[in-house]
Amino acid sequence: MAAPVSMCCRLFDRNGALTRVRKLFARRVNRSIARSCSGVTHEENELELTDSTIAGSNFKTRATQKRLRDDSILPFSAFLTDNFGRRHNYLRISLTEKCNFRCQYCMPEEGVKLTPRGQLLSTSEVLTLARLFVQEGVDKIRLTGGEPLIRPDVLHIITELRKLEGLKTIAMTTNGMNLARLLPNLKDAGLDLINISLDSLVPAKFEFIVRRKGFHKVMEGVEKAIELGYSPVKINCVVMRGLNEDELLDFAALTEKKPLEVRFIEYMPFDGNKWNFKKMVSYQEMLDRIRQKWPDLEKLQAGQTDTAKTFKVPGFKGQLGFITSMSDHFCRSCNRLRITADGNLKVCLFGNSEVSLRDVLRSGASDEELLQIIGAAVGRKKKQHAGMFSISQMKNRPMILIADPHPCTFLLKDQGMLNQKVQLWTPGAAVFCTLLIDAKINQRNHPVRFCHSQNSNKVASCKQSESNQTTDLKAQLTHTDAQGRATMVDVGGKLPTCRTAVACATVSLGPTAFRLLRDNQLAKGDALTVAQLAGIMASKQTSTLIPLCHPLPLDHTSVTFHLDELLNAVVITATCRTTGRTGVEMEALTTASVTALTVYDMCKAVSHDIIITDIKLVSKTGGEKDFHRHSKQEE
Repeated sequence: MAAPVSMCCRLFDRNGALTRVRKLFARRVNRSIARSCSGVTHEENELELTDSTIAGSNFKTRATQKRLRDDSILPFSAFLTDNFGRRHNYLRISLTEKCNFRCQYCMPEEGVKLTPRGQLLSTSEVLTLARLFVQEGVDKIRLTGGEPLIRPDVLHIITELRKLEGLKTIAMTTNGMNLARLLPNLKDAGLDLINISLDSLVPAKFEFIVRRKGFHKVMEGVEKAIELGYSPVKINCVVMRGLNEDELLDFAALTEKKPLEVRFIEYMPFDGNKWNFKKMVSYQEMLDRIRQKWPDLEKLQAGQTDTAKTFKVPGFKGQLGFITSMSDHFCRSCNRLRITADGNLKVCLFGNSEVSLRDVLRSGASDEELLQIIGAAVGRKKKQHAGMFSISQMKNRPMILIADPHPCTFLLKDQGMLNQKVQLWTPGAAVFCTLLIDAKINQRNHPVRFCHSQNSNKVASCKQSESNQTTDLKAQLTHTDAQGRATMVDVGGKLPTCRTAVACATVSLGPTAFRLLRDNQLAKGDALTVAQLAGIMASKQTSTLIPLCHPLPLDHTSVTFHLDELLNAVVITATCRTTGRTGVEMEALTTASVTALTVYDMCKAVSHDIIITDIKLVSKTGGEKDFHRHSKQEE
């Protein structure tokens, strides 16, 4: 079945670029490189990946050309510097889409369609792109996948990367399955840093998360990395509520005697991983749990472009890190670019805009033309990603592929051309690219607009916003920032005052259950006393139950009941009082709610036709603004 071509050419004018663009497009169309979509899954593919000699038959490794930048003039390449001054000196290259695990947060349960082998980057293409990026200032390359150790020529790639002048660090992220066997040779080839994915220390849970066996092999890989002197060995743990957040302390304890950096990663949304906000455990919640065990946990100073917030328990050999992509993004210091296994450049992990360097490379483009395309994509990088709620709704690759080929529309702005529209048809695929050329845009702005369609039978529309929408500050929620990220309100500047809140709830029981409760004849015992105690206990746990609530020392909590004979209902009133910097509304509402739930539990053996209703805040006092809910009689 034919699939649309992903032919995303992003160019900006530089010293006669228009002539080269025309030649480039002519070659691209004449060669008619049609791409087909693989119908096989990971299960059906071989685990061996060889060099794409057919697809790369017309490609020759380029001799090192004269540098396109003058170090005396440009301290860092303009091609790798975006409009916000961020210098991208860190490149992640995916060597394969295949993996011998099926991690739940990484790919859909049914697997993903793999790109045909001939459409993946060949070894020579990987090395050519790496050389080009290093030539422009990249000094760190991380090899990823899929699982990079599945690729049979991984040792050769590392050996050749080590020869690149200016490349300081070669790193790898692996699931660790084959690590113990290969690591000695990887180290000899020049591998500097190693990250190992490990999401549970319980073998059975590990197998449930990755949908495969292999826990003991991964642990063997961790020990081998320590034995060979890697320090720290980084352990990547994606924390998911209801799955492994109960192992936070066990992971942290690993750093006591071993040179590990355990990095807790907030659960992130990608296609097919069924991301849900409720599954995400925030950085602050994780940190609070660990500090309950080790209150002297100290924060370490981070580098300017570090993604992890690092901490250390005094006396421990290793340290902890938190990757806070969702609750507290680090976009302002992002220095990372990504090349997918099929040769697409992604300037943002959470962005769905991509440009195919592979297609341009195979069309015979020069280094300068490649750099123009790279520079245009980097120049269009946004200031920050859209925030966790918007990201969860966006179309993006499954993490394992970080891409189905999508049709694209793009704008090329070039001096001397005005509103010229060109359609490029590729035989064998119902797709086209549209160029809109406008002379009135400043060259430095790299005006390339990307659009993608989720439906291969439709051409993507070109309506991507150029800037973030203006936030209505008056309507902004206090627990989210302008980008929709969860944030805890800072109350440090407020003065402590005596604050009180009253909340209520109603439980409609029906005549039989109401009579038994009123007469204290329920089989479970004194329902009202048990419910009262449950409510008071819940008031003390509010900050634990609701992540962004401040923990408060309660001066007093009371629960009273009114039995409404006419309605066969129990009306619950909860009152909480504190002397503090923030109010106790949530404590009062939690008390009323848990009290009502306990009444339900005590009475459900008699009837399940019980309704909890009218949970509401009645009043609050002592803060900047008092609140009182008027009764119907007052109105």
